[in-house]
Amino acid sequence: MERPGYYGRFGGAFIPEILSATLEQLQVAFSGAKKDPDFWSTYQRLMSTYSCRPTPLTYAENLSRHLGGPQIYLKREDLNHTGAHKLNNVIGQGLIVGRMGKSRVIAETGAGQHGVATATMAAKFGYSCTIYMGEVDVARQRPNVFWMEQLGARVVPVKDGARILKDAINEALRDWSANMDTTHYVLGTACGPHPFPEMVSYFQSIVGMEVRDQILQQAGRSPSRVYACVGGGSNALGIFNGFFDNSEVELVGVEAGGEGLQSDKHATRLASGRGSVGVAQGYKTYFLQDDDGQMLETHSVAAGLDYIGVSPILSAYHEEGRIRFEAATDAEVLEATRLVMKKEGIIPALESAHALAGAFREAGEMSRDDVIIVNLSGRGDKDIFTIADALGDAAWKSFIVTKAEEYRA
Repeated sequence: MERPGYYGRFGGAFIPEILSATLEQLQVAFSGAKKDPDFWSTYQRLMSTYSCRPTPLTYAENLSRHLGGPQIYLKREDLNHTGAHKLNNVIGQGLIVGRMGKSRVIAETGAGQHGVATATMAAKFGYSCTIYMGEVDVARQRPNVFWMEQLGARVVPVKDGARILKDAINEALRDWSANMDTTHYVLGTACGPHPFPEMVSYFQSIVGMEVRDQILQQAGRSPSRVYACVGGGSNALGIFNGFFDNSEVELVGVEAGGEGLQSDKHATRLASGRGSVGVAQGYKTYFLQDDDGQMLETHSVAAGLDYIGVSPILSAYHEEGRIRFEAATDAEVLEATRLVMKKEGIIPALESAHALAGAFREAGEMSRDDVIIVNLSGRGDKDIFTIADALGDAAWKSFIVTKAEEYRA
Protein backbone atom coordinates (compact mmCIF):
# COMPACT_ATOMS: atom_id res chain seq x y z
CA MET A 1 0.00 0.00 0.00
CA GLU A 2 1.64 3.26 -1.12
CA ARG A 3 -0.21 5.37 1.48
CA PRO A 4 -2.78 4.40 4.08
CA GLY A 5 -6.07 3.52 2.46
CA TYR A 6 -4.75 3.50 -1.10
CA TYR A 7 -3.95 0.67 -3.50
CA GLY A 8 -2.06 2.23 -6.35
CA ARG A 9 -4.31 5.12 -7.38
CA PHE A 10 -7.46 3.58 -5.92
CA GLY A 11 -9.13 3.70 -2.53
CA GLY A 12 -9.11 6.60 -0.10
CA ALA A 13 -11.82 7.95 2.17
CA PHE A 14 -13.96 10.55 0.41
CA ILE A 15 -16.48 11.18 3.16
CA PRO A 16 -18.49 13.97 4.77
CA GLU A 17 -16.65 15.70 7.59
CA ILE A 18 -19.26 14.41 10.03
CA LEU A 19 -18.01 10.83 9.52
CA SER A 20 -14.29 11.57 9.92
CA ALA A 21 -14.14 10.94 13.67
CA THR A 22 -16.17 7.73 13.36
CA LEU A 23 -13.91 6.33 10.64
CA GLU A 24 -10.84 7.32 12.63
CA GLN A 25 -12.25 5.44 15.63
CA LEU A 26 -12.80 2.41 13.40
CA GLN A 27 -9.26 2.62 12.01
CA VAL A 28 -7.79 2.74 15.52
CA ALA A 29 -9.91 -0.21 16.69
CA PHE A 30 -9.06 -2.31 13.64
CA SER A 31 -5.36 -1.47 13.82
CA GLY A 32 -5.32 -2.38 17.50
CA ALA A 33 -7.06 -5.69 16.81
CA LYS A 34 -4.49 -6.63 14.16
CA LYS A 35 -1.64 -5.88 16.59
CA ASP A 36 -3.27 -7.88 19.38
CA PRO A 37 -1.69 -11.37 19.30
CA ASP A 38 -4.86 -12.89 20.75
CA PHE A 39 -7.35 -11.31 18.37
CA TRP A 40 -6.87 -13.53 15.31
CA SER A 41 -6.81 -16.71 17.39
CA THR A 42 -10.04 -15.59 19.11
CA TYR A 43 -11.58 -14.92 15.71
CA GLN A 44 -10.49 -18.32 14.32
CA ARG A 45 -11.74 -20.14 17.40
CA LEU A 46 -15.14 -18.47 17.14
CA MET A 47 -15.39 -19.29 13.44
CA SER A 48 -14.52 -22.93 14.10
CA THR A 49 -17.07 -23.38 16.90
CA TYR A 50 -19.91 -21.12 15.77
CA SER A 51 -19.54 -21.42 12.02
CA CYS A 52 -18.07 -24.20 9.86
CA ARG A 53 -14.40 -23.37 9.54
CA PRO A 54 -12.41 -24.71 7.93
CA THR A 55 -14.91 -25.24 5.13
CA PRO A 56 -14.19 -28.31 2.98
CA LEU A 57 -12.42 -28.39 -0.37
CA THR A 58 -14.39 -30.79 -2.57
CA TYR A 59 -12.99 -32.58 -5.61
CA ALA A 60 -15.70 -32.34 -8.28
CA GLU A 61 -14.92 -35.69 -9.88
CA ASN A 62 -18.05 -35.93 -12.01
CA LEU A 63 -17.70 -32.42 -13.40
CA SER A 64 -14.03 -32.98 -14.12
CA ARG A 65 -14.83 -36.14 -16.04
CA HIS A 66 -17.77 -34.56 -17.87
CA LEU A 67 -15.82 -31.51 -19.04
CA GLY A 68 -12.73 -33.53 -19.89
CA GLY A 69 -10.31 -30.82 -18.88
CA PRO A 70 -8.68 -29.96 -15.55
CA GLN A 71 -9.25 -31.44 -12.13
CA ILE A 72 -11.90 -29.17 -10.59
CA TYR A 73 -11.99 -28.44 -6.86
CA LEU A 74 -14.71 -26.41 -5.11
CA LYS A 75 -14.01 -24.36 -1.98
CA ARG A 76 -17.23 -24.90 -0.07
CA GLU A 77 -18.12 -21.52 1.42
CA ASP A 78 -21.72 -22.58 0.76
CA LEU A 79 -21.33 -24.76 3.86
CA ASN A 80 -20.34 -21.83 6.07
CA HIS A 81 -22.95 -20.80 8.64
CA THR A 82 -25.72 -18.70 7.00
CA GLY A 83 -24.86 -20.22 3.63
CA ALA A 84 -22.08 -18.01 2.28
CA HIS A 85 -18.67 -16.47 2.86
CA LYS A 86 -20.30 -13.34 4.29
CA LEU A 87 -20.15 -14.45 7.93
CA ASN A 88 -16.33 -14.45 7.84
CA ASN A 89 -16.26 -10.66 7.55
CA VAL A 90 -19.34 -10.03 9.68
CA ILE A 91 -18.11 -11.94 12.73
CA GLY A 92 -14.79 -10.12 12.50
CA GLN A 93 -16.52 -6.75 12.39
CA GLY A 94 -18.76 -7.84 15.25
CA LEU A 95 -15.67 -8.32 17.41
CA ILE A 96 -14.47 -4.85 16.39
CA VAL A 97 -17.85 -3.38 17.39
CA GLY A 98 -17.34 -4.81 20.86
CA ARG A 99 -13.95 -3.12 21.07
CA MET A 100 -15.56 0.22 20.20
CA GLY A 101 -18.34 -0.20 22.75
CA LYS A 102 -21.19 0.34 20.31
CA SER A 103 -24.59 -1.31 20.63
CA ARG A 104 -26.19 -1.11 17.17
CA VAL A 105 -25.21 -2.35 13.72
CA ILE A 106 -26.56 -1.50 10.29
CA ALA A 107 -25.84 -3.06 6.92
CA GLU A 108 -26.72 -3.01 3.26
CA THR A 109 -27.53 -6.15 1.34
CA GLY A 110 -28.31 -7.16 -2.23
CA ALA A 111 -28.58 -10.92 -2.46
CA GLY A 112 -29.53 -10.98 1.20
CA GLN A 113 -26.68 -13.20 2.36
CA HIS A 114 -24.82 -10.31 3.97
CA GLY A 115 -28.04 -9.18 5.60
CA VAL A 116 -28.70 -12.61 7.06
CA ALA A 117 -25.09 -12.84 8.25
CA THR A 118 -25.29 -9.41 9.92
CA ALA A 119 -28.61 -10.25 11.59
CA THR A 120 -27.08 -13.51 12.79
CA MET A 121 -24.02 -11.75 14.21
CA ALA A 122 -26.22 -9.15 15.92
CA ALA A 123 -28.27 -11.89 17.58
CA LYS A 124 -25.09 -13.69 18.66
CA PHE A 125 -23.45 -10.60 20.18
CA GLY A 126 -26.60 -8.84 21.42
CA TYR A 127 -26.62 -5.80 19.11
CA SER A 128 -29.72 -4.15 17.68
CA CYS A 129 -29.77 -4.39 13.89
CA THR A 130 -31.20 -2.58 10.86
CA ILE A 131 -30.73 -3.86 7.29
CA TYR A 132 -31.20 -1.70 4.19
CA MET A 133 -32.19 -3.53 1.03
CA GLY A 134 -33.32 -2.25 -2.36
CA GLU A 135 -37.02 -2.79 -2.99
CA VAL A 136 -36.23 -4.82 -6.14
CA ASP A 137 -33.96 -7.13 -4.14
CA VAL A 138 -36.53 -7.48 -1.35
CA ALA A 139 -38.93 -8.91 -3.92
CA ARG A 140 -36.50 -11.35 -5.53
CA GLN A 141 -34.82 -12.46 -2.27
CA ARG A 142 -37.88 -12.76 -0.06
CA PRO A 143 -36.69 -15.89 1.82
CA ASN A 144 -33.65 -14.01 3.12
CA VAL A 145 -35.83 -11.08 4.17
CA PHE A 146 -37.97 -13.51 6.18
CA TRP A 147 -34.92 -14.91 7.98
CA MET A 148 -33.43 -11.48 8.72
CA GLU A 149 -36.67 -10.45 10.38
CA GLN A 150 -36.94 -13.71 12.35
CA LEU A 151 -33.38 -13.15 13.60
CA GLY A 152 -34.52 -9.84 15.06
CA ALA A 153 -33.38 -7.37 12.41
CA ARG A 154 -35.47 -4.52 11.02
CA VAL A 155 -35.42 -4.69 7.22
CA VAL A 156 -35.94 -1.37 5.45
CA PRO A 157 -36.87 -1.55 1.72
CA VAL A 158 -35.11 1.26 -0.17
CA LYS A 159 -37.35 2.86 -2.79
CA ASP A 160 -34.92 5.45 -4.18
CA GLY A 161 -32.97 5.21 -7.44
CA ALA A 162 -32.88 1.82 -9.12
CA ARG A 163 -33.90 0.24 -5.77
CA ILE A 164 -30.93 -2.17 -5.72
CA LEU A 165 -27.62 -2.55 -3.87
CA LYS A 166 -26.06 0.85 -4.58
CA ASP A 167 -29.20 2.54 -3.29
CA ALA A 168 -29.17 0.42 -0.14
CA ILE A 169 -25.57 1.52 0.50
CA ASN A 170 -26.54 5.18 0.14
CA GLU A 171 -29.35 4.77 2.65
CA ALA A 172 -27.10 2.95 5.13
CA LEU A 173 -24.56 5.78 4.90
CA ARG A 174 -27.31 8.30 5.73
CA ASP A 175 -28.30 6.28 8.78
CA TRP A 176 -24.68 6.00 9.92
CA SER A 177 -24.16 9.76 9.60
CA ALA A 178 -27.15 10.36 11.89
CA ASN A 179 -26.35 7.69 14.50
CA MET A 180 -22.58 7.28 14.50
CA ASP A 181 -22.13 7.47 18.30
CA THR A 182 -24.00 4.22 18.88
CA THR A 183 -23.92 2.58 15.45
CA HIS A 184 -21.38 0.70 13.34
CA TYR A 185 -21.95 0.21 9.62
CA VAL A 186 -21.07 -3.42 8.79
CA LEU A 187 -20.13 -2.89 5.16
CA GLY A 188 -20.47 -6.20 3.36
CA THR A 189 -17.85 -6.05 0.66
CA ALA A 190 -14.31 -4.76 0.14
CA CYS A 191 -15.46 -1.34 -1.05
CA GLY A 192 -16.25 1.99 0.56
CA PRO A 193 -13.96 4.36 2.44
CA HIS A 194 -10.79 3.24 4.20
CA PRO A 195 -10.46 1.05 6.29
CA PHE A 196 -13.36 -1.04 4.94
CA PRO A 197 -11.61 -2.53 1.87
CA GLU A 198 -8.62 -3.56 3.96
CA MET A 199 -10.73 -4.82 6.86
CA VAL A 200 -13.11 -6.93 4.77
CA SER A 201 -10.20 -8.41 2.81
CA TYR A 202 -8.39 -9.16 6.08
CA PHE A 203 -11.24 -11.21 7.53
CA GLN A 204 -12.05 -12.94 4.24
CA SER A 205 -8.39 -13.99 3.86
CA ILE A 206 -9.22 -16.92 6.13
CA VAL A 207 -10.64 -18.60 3.00
CA GLY A 208 -7.37 -18.31 1.08
CA MET A 209 -5.28 -19.44 4.03
CA GLU A 210 -7.34 -22.59 4.36
CA VAL A 211 -7.54 -23.53 0.69
CA ARG A 212 -3.82 -22.98 0.08
CA ASP A 213 -3.05 -25.81 2.52
CA GLN A 214 -6.05 -27.94 1.52
CA ILE A 215 -5.11 -28.12 -2.17
CA LEU A 216 -1.54 -29.15 -1.33
CA GLN A 217 -2.87 -31.92 0.88
CA GLN A 218 -5.45 -33.19 -1.61
CA ALA A 219 -3.89 -32.57 -5.02
CA GLY A 220 -0.23 -32.45 -4.00
CA ARG A 221 0.33 -29.15 -5.81
CA SER A 222 -0.80 -25.57 -6.13
CA PRO A 223 -3.63 -24.88 -8.60
CA SER A 224 -3.08 -23.64 -12.12
CA ARG A 225 -6.01 -21.23 -11.79
CA VAL A 226 -8.38 -19.96 -9.12
CA TYR A 227 -11.81 -18.61 -10.10
CA ALA A 228 -14.15 -16.39 -8.08
CA CYS A 229 -17.18 -14.28 -8.92
CA VAL A 230 -16.80 -10.54 -8.53
CA GLY A 231 -19.45 -8.11 -7.35
CA GLY A 232 -17.80 -5.81 -4.84
CA GLY A 233 -15.00 -8.31 -4.41
CA SER A 234 -15.05 -9.81 -0.92
CA ASN A 235 -15.13 -13.51 -1.80
CA ALA A 236 -12.63 -13.03 -4.64
CA LEU A 237 -10.13 -11.25 -2.41
CA GLY A 238 -10.70 -13.84 0.28
CA ILE A 239 -9.60 -16.79 -1.81
CA PHE A 240 -7.07 -14.87 -3.95
CA ASN A 241 -5.24 -13.81 -0.77
CA GLY A 242 -3.94 -17.36 -0.48
CA PHE A 243 -2.14 -17.13 -3.82
CA PHE A 244 -1.08 -13.54 -4.46
CA ASP A 245 2.50 -14.44 -3.62
CA ASN A 246 2.57 -17.39 -6.07
CA SER A 247 2.96 -15.98 -9.58
CA GLU A 248 2.43 -19.43 -11.12
CA VAL A 249 -1.22 -19.40 -10.01
CA GLU A 250 -3.49 -17.47 -12.38
CA LEU A 251 -6.31 -15.60 -10.66
CA VAL A 252 -9.56 -15.11 -12.59
CA GLY A 253 -12.41 -12.86 -11.46
CA VAL A 254 -15.77 -13.35 -13.18
CA GLU A 255 -18.19 -10.43 -13.35
CA ALA A 256 -21.89 -10.35 -14.22
CA GLY A 257 -22.31 -10.34 -18.01
CA GLY A 258 -26.09 -10.12 -17.69
CA GLU A 259 -27.77 -10.18 -21.09
CA GLY A 260 -24.44 -9.72 -22.86
CA LEU A 261 -21.71 -7.09 -23.01
CA GLN A 262 -23.21 -5.71 -26.22
CA SER A 263 -26.29 -4.74 -24.21
CA ASP A 264 -26.72 -2.21 -21.44
CA LYS A 265 -27.93 -4.92 -19.07
CA HIS A 266 -24.82 -6.16 -17.30
CA ALA A 267 -22.54 -5.22 -14.39
CA THR A 268 -19.04 -5.59 -15.83
CA ARG A 269 -16.71 -2.83 -14.81
CA LEU A 270 -13.36 -4.42 -15.60
CA ALA A 271 -13.94 -7.32 -18.01
CA SER A 272 -15.77 -5.21 -20.57
CA GLY A 273 -13.69 -2.08 -20.37
CA ARG A 274 -16.94 -0.19 -19.79
CA GLY A 275 -15.95 0.95 -16.32
CA SER A 276 -14.19 4.26 -15.78
CA VAL A 277 -12.37 5.67 -12.78
CA GLY A 278 -14.43 7.86 -10.49
CA VAL A 279 -15.25 8.65 -6.88
CA ALA A 280 -18.52 7.56 -5.26
CA GLN A 281 -19.75 6.11 -1.97
CA GLY A 282 -16.56 7.12 -0.21
CA TYR A 283 -13.80 5.73 -2.42
CA LYS A 284 -12.07 5.86 -5.80
CA THR A 285 -12.29 2.91 -8.18
CA TYR A 286 -13.78 1.77 -11.49
CA PHE A 287 -17.52 2.47 -11.76
CA LEU A 288 -20.14 2.02 -14.42
CA GLN A 289 -20.92 5.67 -15.05
CA ASP A 290 -21.67 8.07 -17.85
CA ASP A 291 -19.46 10.93 -19.06
CA ASP A 292 -20.90 13.21 -16.38
CA GLY A 293 -20.08 10.76 -13.59
CA GLN A 294 -23.70 9.68 -13.09
CA MET A 295 -24.01 6.02 -12.14
CA LEU A 296 -25.55 3.74 -14.75
CA GLU A 297 -28.18 1.10 -14.13
CA THR A 298 -26.87 -2.44 -13.90
CA HIS A 299 -28.34 -5.91 -14.35
CA SER A 300 -27.59 -9.45 -13.27
CA VAL A 301 -29.64 -12.55 -12.63
CA ALA A 302 -27.68 -12.62 -9.34
CA ALA A 303 -28.75 -9.88 -6.94
CA GLY A 304 -25.34 -9.76 -5.28
CA LEU A 305 -23.39 -8.93 -8.43
CA ASP A 306 -25.24 -5.94 -9.84
CA TYR A 307 -23.13 -3.32 -8.03
CA ILE A 308 -21.86 -0.27 -9.95
CA GLY A 309 -18.35 -0.31 -8.44
CA VAL A 310 -15.63 -2.79 -7.55
CA SER A 311 -13.10 -3.07 -4.74
CA PRO A 312 -10.20 -0.61 -5.09
CA ILE A 313 -7.90 -3.50 -4.25
CA LEU A 314 -9.17 -5.44 -7.26
CA SER A 315 -8.86 -2.36 -9.47
CA ALA A 316 -5.20 -2.09 -8.50
CA TYR A 317 -4.54 -5.77 -9.22
CA HIS A 318 -6.39 -5.36 -12.53
CA GLU A 319 -4.07 -2.57 -13.63
CA GLU A 320 -1.04 -4.55 -12.48
CA GLY A 321 -2.23 -7.54 -14.53
CA ARG A 322 -2.20 -9.87 -11.51
CA ILE A 323 -5.92 -10.71 -11.86
CA ARG A 324 -7.63 -11.47 -15.17
CA PHE A 325 -11.28 -10.43 -15.37
CA GLU A 326 -13.92 -12.16 -17.46
CA ALA A 327 -17.74 -12.05 -17.60
CA ALA A 328 -20.46 -14.71 -17.61
CA THR A 329 -23.94 -14.08 -19.01
CA ASP A 330 -27.18 -14.93 -17.23
CA ALA A 331 -27.72 -17.80 -19.67
CA GLU A 332 -24.26 -19.25 -18.99
CA VAL A 333 -24.83 -18.92 -15.25
CA LEU A 334 -28.14 -20.77 -15.32
CA GLU A 335 -26.61 -23.56 -17.42
CA ALA A 336 -23.68 -23.85 -14.99
CA THR A 337 -26.12 -23.99 -12.07
CA ARG A 338 -28.06 -26.79 -13.74
CA LEU A 339 -24.89 -28.72 -14.56
CA VAL A 340 -23.47 -28.57 -11.02
CA MET A 341 -26.79 -29.69 -9.53
CA LYS A 342 -27.06 -32.65 -11.91
CA LYS A 343 -23.43 -33.75 -11.78
CA GLU A 344 -22.40 -33.08 -8.18
CA GLY A 345 -25.61 -32.73 -6.16
CA ILE A 346 -24.59 -29.22 -5.11
CA ILE A 347 -26.86 -26.18 -5.45
CA PRO A 348 -24.69 -23.08 -5.97
CA ALA A 349 -25.78 -19.50 -5.42
CA LEU A 350 -26.29 -17.65 -8.69
CA GLU A 351 -23.40 -15.37 -7.73
CA SER A 352 -21.05 -18.35 -7.33
CA ALA A 353 -22.33 -19.85 -10.57
CA HIS A 354 -20.66 -16.97 -12.43
CA ALA A 355 -17.28 -18.31 -11.32
CA LEU A 356 -18.35 -21.82 -12.29
CA ALA A 357 -19.49 -20.63 -15.72
CA GLY A 358 -16.18 -18.89 -16.29
CA ALA A 359 -14.25 -22.00 -15.31
CA PHE A 360 -16.38 -24.33 -17.42
CA ARG A 361 -15.97 -22.11 -20.49
CA GLU A 362 -12.18 -22.32 -20.21
CA ALA A 363 -11.93 -25.97 -19.19
CA GLY A 364 -11.49 -27.12 -22.80
CA GLU A 365 -8.22 -25.24 -23.16
CA MET A 366 -6.69 -26.97 -20.13
CA SER A 367 -5.31 -30.48 -19.68
CA ARG A 368 -6.00 -33.26 -17.22
CA ASP A 369 -2.75 -32.37 -15.48
CA ASP A 370 -4.11 -28.94 -14.56
CA VAL A 371 -5.80 -28.27 -11.23
CA ILE A 372 -8.29 -25.44 -10.74
CA ILE A 373 -10.21 -24.15 -7.73
CA VAL A 374 -13.57 -22.43 -7.93
CA ASN A 375 -14.74 -20.50 -4.88
CA LEU A 376 -18.29 -21.67 -4.26
CA SER A 377 -19.06 -18.54 -2.28
CA GLY A 378 -22.65 -19.38 -1.38
CA ARG A 379 -25.50 -21.84 -1.74
CA GLY A 380 -28.57 -21.41 -3.89
CA ASP A 381 -31.43 -21.83 -1.41
CA LYS A 382 -32.00 -18.08 -1.51
CA ASP A 383 -32.34 -18.15 -5.31
CA ILE A 384 -35.18 -20.65 -5.49
CA PHE A 385 -37.68 -18.14 -6.92
CA THR A 386 -35.24 -16.79 -9.53
CA ILE A 387 -33.98 -20.22 -10.59
CA ALA A 388 -37.44 -21.80 -10.74
CA ASP A 389 -38.71 -18.89 -12.82
CA ALA A 390 -35.71 -18.98 -15.16
CA LEU A 391 -36.03 -22.74 -15.64
CA GLY A 392 -39.77 -22.45 -16.26
CA ASP A 393 -40.66 -25.07 -13.66
CA ALA A 394 -44.40 -25.61 -14.09
CA ALA A 395 -44.87 -27.49 -10.81
CA TRP A 396 -43.22 -24.68 -8.86
CA LYS A 397 -45.41 -22.05 -10.54
CA SER A 398 -48.49 -24.09 -9.72
CA PHE A 399 -47.38 -24.34 -6.09
CA ILE A 400 -46.89 -20.56 -5.83
CA VAL A 401 -50.31 -19.86 -7.37
CA THR A 402 -51.99 -22.32 -4.99
CA LYS A 403 -50.26 -20.80 -1.96
CA ALA A 404 -51.22 -17.28 -3.06
CA GLU A 405 -54.84 -18.34 -3.39
CA GLU A 406 -54.72 -19.89 0.10
CA TYR A 407 -53.41 -16.66 1.60
CA ARG A 408 -56.05 -14.58 -0.18
CA ALA A 409 -58.71 -16.88 1.21
